[in-house]
Amino acid sequence: MIAQISPPELDFLPVAPELVLAGGGMAIMLAEAALPRVTSRVLLIASLLIVAGAAGITVALWGWDGEPTVLAGMVATDRFAVLIRGVLLAVAAIGAVYGHHQFDRAGERRPEFFPLLLFATTGMTLIAAASDLILTFLALEILSLSLYVLAGFSRRVTASEASMKYFLLGAFSSAFFLYGVALAYGATGTTSIGGIARALSGPSEGLPLAMVAAALLAVGFSFKVAAVPFHMWTPDVYQGAPTAVVGFMSAATKVAAFAALIRVFNVAFLPLSWDWTPIVGVLAAVTMVVGSLLAIAQTDVKRMLAYSSIAHAGFILTGVMAANQEGIASATFYLVAYALMIVGAFGVVLLVSGDERTSLSSYAGLAVRSPLLAALLSLFLLSLAGIPPTAGFMAKVSVFRAAVDAGHTWVVIVAVLASVVAAFFYLRVIVLVYMKEPEEELQPDRSPLPALTVAVPAVATLVLGVFPGLVFGLLETASIFRW
Repeated sequence: MIAQISPPELDFLPVAPELVLAGGGMAIMLAEAALPRVTSRVLLIASLLIVAGAAGITVALWGWDGEPTVLAGMVATDRFAVLIRGVLLAVAAIGAVYGHHQFDRAGERRPEFFPLLLFATTGMTLIAAASDLILTFLALEILSLSLYVLAGFSRRVTASEASMKYFLLGAFSSAFFLYGVALAYGATGTTSIGGIARALSGPSEGLPLAMVAAALLAVGFSFKVAAVPFHMWTPDVYQGAPTAVVGFMSAATKVAAFAALIRVFNVAFLPLSWDWTPIVGVLAAVTMVVGSLLAIAQTDVKRMLAYSSIAHAGFILTGVMAANQEGIASATFYLVAYALMIVGAFGVVLLVSGDERTSLSSYAGLAVRSPLLAALLSLFLLSLAGIPPTAGFMAKVSVFRAAVDAGHTWVVIVAVLASVVAAFFYLRVIVLVYMKEPEEELQPDRSPLPALTVAVPAVATLVLGVFPGLVFGLLETASIFRW
């Protein structure tokens, strides 16, 4: 007698934002093929409407009171996924404006930019909600494949080189991640994140194999978040890729990858936290020190911000290693603050130097040429350095407190010293902006739309620095996983 298999209930509402993004991307791609004369401005407006539609559904999902997972346990419906989706969609909207402005100013018609950005955002939002390692891997590949193409979007040789390096190293990281998924299944008999946690909570013969799986998964995530020693791709890709793409990628990729890492290690491997937290602590310390020290030697602003992003990955890992609700909330706040800071900083770079003149000397005397852009850049750099009253300061305080409360004081000491070192290269740029005479007759771009877009994260950076309580309540609610 053949046993009947009951099909799972299909509730597509929790994945409606991804369906809107993917469907919208395909619609734009088909519309551009059928209407080759459609302008970039029309595509920008369509993309922003699609992102706004996905954001509206995301907000509605905050009050979801149904099952903790849907689609046979593949997709989580908790508020953590909703919050991360919101951050990613905001970054995607800003990235769309940046891309339109850069390619329009260069006289290049790049209609494929908008579908690729929407597809990358689809993978990013999906990985934040994935409650199964198989779906996490698939979402990781969706976002990666789109970013490989976007990184090589410029016609410059450096862009092609950056894209190829990103692709090759990304393929290696995917192999590590997939092998980790296989070992996790071998150790627990499931790839469900909640199922792995339940299997490891009791007596199990697969604990050594599970630790190896966690290590391999950590390698895959470390590549995406640019943690040392898996950071080698970051400076070259940041320097070679179009500035608009880097602005989107630097913020969104780190938020998405860290969201998945937090879910995997604070749910699936939480029973093994005594084993993996020391390893994550070492990884965080090395990442902060290497990123901060190497940033000092940089003479290109995009490479400097690349090493800065590496250092910030270490700071976020400091919160992750707390392995509790406070650590999750603090790391999530840091992700929100970092996304605002870095997407704003690259917006200023786009307006000041584009892709061509990105040396630090190009920023000498910027305060004379454009006081507004000088003030915005200074604000973002001070926030990246962790100077009050900015969101960056509150983010560092929150992760440091979470780590100290969890008993990891030594990592916080390293983080404070790394912050002192990092302050030097941020303040060096501010000195160039306000206290040096211009070496080149460069006129910053004064287009109103991108300038207004850069001003939005600037205001948010100040508001979160002065009133962090506006979001901490939401973060504490979102840091409770349902599985």
